Amino acid sequence: MNRRHLLHSAVAGSLMFDGVVADLLRADGGAAVSDPLEPRLPPALAKAKQVIFLFMTGGVSHVDTFDPKPALARDHGKEIKADHPEIKNRPGYERIYLKRPQWEFAPHGTCGTEVSTLFPHVAEHVDDIAMIRSMHTSHSNHYNATLGMHTGSFAFSRPSIGSWVSYGLGTFNRNLPSFVVIAPQQTYAGTQVYASDFLPGAHQGTLVVPGAEPVANVAPRIPADRQRMELEALRAANVEHLASRPGAAELATRLRSFETAFGMQMAVPEAFDFSGETAGTLASYGLQPGQTTGFGWQCLAARRLVERGVRFVELIDTGSSNNWDAHGDMMSHVGLAKNVDQPIGALLSDLKARGMLDETLVVWTTEFGRTPFNNTADAPGREHHPWAFTSWLAGGGAKGGIVHGETDEYGLRSIVKPVHTHDFHATILHLMGFDHERLTYRHAGRDYRLTDVHGTVVHDVLA
Repeated sequence: MNRRHLLHSAVAGSLMFDGVVADLLRADGGAAVSDPLEPRLPPALAKAKQVIFLFMTGGVSHVDTFDPKPALARDHGKEIKADHPEIKNRPGYERIYLKRPQWEFAPHGTCGTEVSTLFPHVAEHVDDIAMIRSMHTSHSNHYNATLGMHTGSFAFSRPSIGSWVSYGLGTFNRNLPSFVVIAPQQTYAGTQVYASDFLPGAHQGTLVVPGAEPVANVAPRIPADRQRMELEALRAANVEHLASRPGAAELATRLRSFETAFGMQMAVPEAFDFSGETAGTLASYGLQPGQTTGFGWQCLAARRLVERGVRFVELIDTGSSNNWDAHGDMMSHVGLAKNVDQPIGALLSDLKARGMLDETLVVWTTEFGRTPFNNTADAPGREHHPWAFTSWLAGGGAKGGIVHGETDEYGLRSIVKPVHTHDFHATILHLMGFDHERLTYRHAGRDYRLTDVHGTVVHDVLA
């Protein structure tokens, strides 16, 4: 018996959730409570079946990466009027001066999309990328903007976009979580960015920390035969317990998490074992044999997870320290871009070569942009800028080789076809087969959704 058959046999025969138990799990209306992670078809046909969400913590400068502004270089040092309420009321910004981009831009691909020299590997894939240069958001603080980009809420804890996708679609592989977050450190807003909040707990993101043991305590500590006996005893106790508690949906969800945990004992070590990858694949991600850290490791792990049926994988590049928050010196973007550029390029190439890019939506974003100005023209850094930034989509039904929207000549504001964070979320859900207004969950007397009462699908970026 091979490992796959053994795992299937163990899960099917040893755990508490067979047909007998399912019949005991009754909702308030009398219907059987289904497995919350059971794979489901979306309401509408969709190319995208899985998501890899690349989050660059700290606020990437749009005018130095993906949004070329010749006028900003031309008018470097020019004083401009701080007429935006949040700018003119900020201490130190009574007078502001334009600050030129610090890297050169060049057109790439057949489409000719311009990308700066900070991202040479990503630039090779612009024909597969829908570049959105007119993003804007509702808050200038890291915590709030990061929370908003993940949950659609800028002030209160709400379910993460990964949790919403898991809730709507379930997962292909019951032995792995449906929503995985790979991060060396927590980002702003901490665990709230991958929490399920009021959605069933099975949809919460599972944190993976790069290293020798990416998922703690997953290896069994007792022999398999003894574990089987314990699980059978637990199964019998749960059958009796659930029989006397009809409609206990939270209890059912909690017990089902034991099933996932059991399956993870074999599925997780295999998913994060890169020894079977070729030397060429490892090198393309910038990895050495045996390496277990770095953004290249995160990207290769993401490919292996979606390959094994995980529905939503988020990669956080640095966390809340040493990130893209370049107040003091824009040159920090050099090392940060080098850290992620080659791995992202390799991920796109790898997915495409394996025929996976068509069904995998790759999302690249940050929480906001950075100011095209500062209080002096020679200031080495840039400040928070929620009024304009760039995000992009690739694969999964996104239209490659296009640029959507424009900022003004200096990159101050999104003025042509602006895209708010809520619109961005609505578009991602649409690509996954959902009407964002109908993917809801009733909580505290009202129907909640990822986009709250906002959001418009950006049809121009759809293939």
